[in-house]
Amino acid sequence: MIRFSKVAKVYPGRREALRELDLEIESGEMVFVTGHSGAGKSTLLKLVALIERHDRGQIVVDGQNLERLARREVPFFRRRIGFIFQDHRLLADRTVFDNVALPLVVAGHRHQEIGRRVRAALDKVGLLARERAQPRALSSGEQQRVGIARAVVARPVLLLADEPTGNLDPELSLEIMRLFEQFRAVGVTVVIATHALHLVAAIGHRSIRLRDGRRADDGAAALT
Repeated sequence: MIRFSKVAKVYPGRREALRELDLEIESGEMVFVTGHSGAGKSTLLKLVALIERHDRGQIVVDGQNLERLARREVPFFRRRIGFIFQDHRLLADRTVFDNVALPLVVAGHRHQEIGRRVRAALDKVGLLARERAQPRALSSGEQQRVGIARAVVARPVLLLADEPTGNLDPELSLEIMRLFEQFRAVGVTVVIATHALHLVAAIGHRSIRLRDGRRADDGAAALT
């Protein structure tokens, strides 16, 4: 599903966010990417989703060599990827339903299909009864679940989450991780960048640890 071969990303000022990074994630895996702040976790996810472009090496995602992807093809490529942010990024002036529907509206789906898919996604995250609520009326945990529903409503093959539990208490954090496991169980590849090692240990899937942009560890929830 995802293969990095000698990948490097250099930001202005010659700061190397990733250095000669090699990794491979199989289709249907749930993998944690861990490491200290600035280790390269968020950069890795952004490169996979083509939010940013790498400078050296090769990245292949779902059989697609990202170097060969033209700019006009990027929006279509991203439709296969769901991205979840720590800060939710919900539109405050739209309802929960409208926030979740946005990717389908952009993709040009029919009204009836949008309604069916949005309600199915909200039901999956336990928020069907709040579809007409405004984001400000929701708790932090509920807002994050809306973000997850929006990320999966288009039925992506790959789900990327950048510190998705950073603003949540331990109980809610574990609940969110269990949701990700449900998506993995139906074949979605899930990659989660996190510094919450207690959650990595509790869930137990493979982890890849980064240190200063390099691969430092790879194991089954390895924490050392």
